[in-house]
Amino acid sequence: MIPAVLDPGVLTKYTRRWRSDAYLRTTPWEHRATPLGMGFGKTRFASPADSFRLLYIAGTLPASIAEAIVRDRFEGMSPPREMTRGEFDGWGICEIGAGGDLRLLDLTGNACFDLGVSTDIIGAKAQDEARTFSQRLYDTTDLDGILYASRLQPGTDCVAVYDRAVPLLIATPVVELETLVNLEPALRSLNIALL
Repeated sequence: MIPAVLDPGVLTKYTRRWRSDAYLRTTPWEHRATPLGMGFGKTRFASPADSFRLLYIAGTLPASIAEAIVRDRFEGMSPPREMTRGEFDGWGICEIGAGGDLRLLDLTGNACFDLGVSTDIIGAKAQDEARTFSQRLYDTTDLDGILYASRLQPGTDCVAVYDRAVPLLIATPVVELETLVNLEPALRSLNIALL
């Protein structure tokens, strides 16, 4: 249950100024011309009413690949965990930086507990509660997005940037993911063998 009013003092306590030039976005290759493009979706912090859009970026290559491509495909499967190079065809990657400070709600620590909302917002596979929370946050604050820990790559931060803050972002050109020399090491860190 999301409170009707999110405590402004707690929101202020967990608001962080964020700027980076090294976060990554894994995106379908067909969208390579618009690396900062966004659409409506059914993602963790997406608007349940399709009233805003989000751009997701990750702090490391393994997390970016895990969050965008691998997802839960190996759940319940015994090793070996293998993927073919062809499964990365059609995907690109770029670096995303910020030309100014973004104001993000930091959910990597105790913010959910202090706000009186479920930690499922950041950790569960089910995403309805996270979407409702994000809608409330978008509607009642001027925050630029949410900083959160990757569910699939613990210890790595990710950012969901609201559409209103995307003009502050800068993207490098999108390159084909399968051409990266770091692809195999990134997959090894996810315990995935590249065939």
